Amino acid sequence: MSKDNKQFLEGSHAVAEVINLIKPTVVAAYPITPQTHIVEDLAKLKASGAAEFEYINAESEFSAASIVLGASATGVRTYTATCSQGLLLMTEVLFCIAGLRLPIVITCANRSVSAPINIWNDQQDAVTIRDAGWLMLYAETNQEAVDLHLLAYKLAETLRLPVMVNMDGFVLTHTYEPLIMPTQEQVNKFLPAYKPETGTFLDVKNPVSIGALAYPDSYMEIRKQLAQDIYSSSDLIKKYNLEFKKIFGRGFGDNGIVEEYKTKDAEVILVAMGSVCGTIKEVVDEMRERKQKVGLLKIISFRPFVDDEVVKSLSKAKYIAAVDKSISLGSEGILATEIKRAAYNRLKGKIQSFVVGLGGRDVTKEMIEQIAFDIKKDKGNEMHFVGCS
Repeated sequence: MSKDNKQFLEGSHAVAEVINLIKPTVVAAYPITPQTHIVEDLAKLKASGAAEFEYINAESEFSAASIVLGASATGVRTYTATCSQGLLLMTEVLFCIAGLRLPIVITCANRSVSAPINIWNDQQDAVTIRDAGWLMLYAETNQEAVDLHLLAYKLAETLRLPVMVNMDGFVLTHTYEPLIMPTQEQVNKFLPAYKPETGTFLDVKNPVSIGALAYPDSYMEIRKQLAQDIYSSSDLIKKYNLEFKKIFGRGFGDNGIVEEYKTKDAEVILVAMGSVCGTIKEVVDEMRERKQKVGLLKIISFRPFVDDEVVKSLSKAKYIAAVDKSISLGSEGILATEIKRAAYNRLKGKIQSFVVGLGGRDVTKEMIEQIAFDIKKDKGNEMHFVGCS
């Protein structure tokens, strides 16, 4: 270990270590591949005496989500992790957590969903519950995965909104990378101990009701407020990104929302999120060496999806390729839909949907370069499956 605390760690272990530094009071655990290493390592930290949280083994993902809901409702910091079918089993509880305005953080080790059964990475799981009311952040590297958990708790506890940190299963969770682990002093400076306001949690000394019945004359206003608070959270993401940079010397892209990579003069811009952005950056560099004006827009914050930031980054491109590791069956890639909605009557560039990597299919540099060429061809607006027979 060097003086700057640089280490060579598996992604899951690094996440477990930073969660321990964050000091949750309750951790709920249920194993599901490829998330299991995170909660296994948290269990080892607890068993060795290196952690003080209450570690609760649940009998299902639904129970794990219910445990952190109940614990958070009493005013303590909580954590759990899941993916794929486990995340979908949590769906009912995820909607409740958001509606109750509980500041819970979950790690989703993104994985394909059944059927057929597949344990490898794509991003279908998390985007499927994108309307549940959670902020959703995506990591490109294990360094970002570690750091985004700190940002997630800061946002959650300030806004009283739940946050999901997404990291690609196996590609990140089971991969060893050099990264700089935060120190306890840095974590404490950025993320003080959680002290919720009286009246926002269950307390026998100050009785309150949460999640009470909402009649038609109030339900819509409550949902409107939730929607507005999620969208306006982008201002706080930008603020905390700057604060994070001051303490840790690094941040999240340009502003915590997106990261532009060689887009200023790009004729073609590929838009993606997660670990595939690393591959795209390599392709951009290689194509730039051949004088081809290609760039990448990396989406860090998928919820809120900040239209103005996305449109500003894409405003000069002639061709925009949405590179999705998920699909809305019967429609197109989900990121493509978001971009087209944001761009309506605001962008002149051609936008097309390219779906890659479903079920863990390798996304090669050749595929990315093919997308950069194909987007220029006149093929209408049809969706393209790349690397698929």
